[in-house]
Amino acid sequence: MDNSLVTEELFHLPARRLWQALTDENALRAWYFPQLRHVNPDVGFGFEFADDGSAYQKEWRVTQVVEGAKFAHSWGYKGFPGLSEVIFELFSEGASTRLRVTHTGLDSFPDDPHFARRRFEDGWKQILGVKLREYFSVPD
Repeated sequence: MDNSLVTEELFHLPARRLWQALTDENALRAWYFPQLRHVNPDVGFGFEFADDGSAYQKEWRVTQVVEGAKFAHSWGYKGFPGLSEVIFELFSEGASTRLRVTHTGLDSFPDDPHFARRRFEDGWKQILGVKLREYFSVPD
C-alpha cells in the first residue's frame, strides 16, 4: 500500500526563486531545518546536521536532482529502522510556481508516536505553509 503524503503550495514567485530556496544551504537552514550544517545539491551527498541532543537524529542523503525542477532526499533517523524519501517538484503556472512535496515510505518507520503520519502532515503544513512563506515574506 502506498502511504505517500502529498502536499502542494502555490507561490506567486518564479521557479528559480523556489529552486534557490530548495538547494542553497543557507536558505534551507532558514526555512527547513536550522540544525542543517552542510548540503550540496549533488546526488549521493549526505546532509550534515548539528547534534541537537534529540533521540531522533536525522540521516539524509540527496537522491535526485533535476536542475530547476526536482530535488529529493532520503529521510531516515540514526539508530531507527525505516527510510523515506522527500521529493520537491516545481511546476510553473504563469508568473507563479506550484511546489509539490511527496513524502514516500512513511510506513517503513516503526510504530512509534514520533513517526506517526499525523506528525509528518502537521510538519509539512508548518514547513511549507508557514516557514517557507515567511522566508519569502509572501501571503497565501
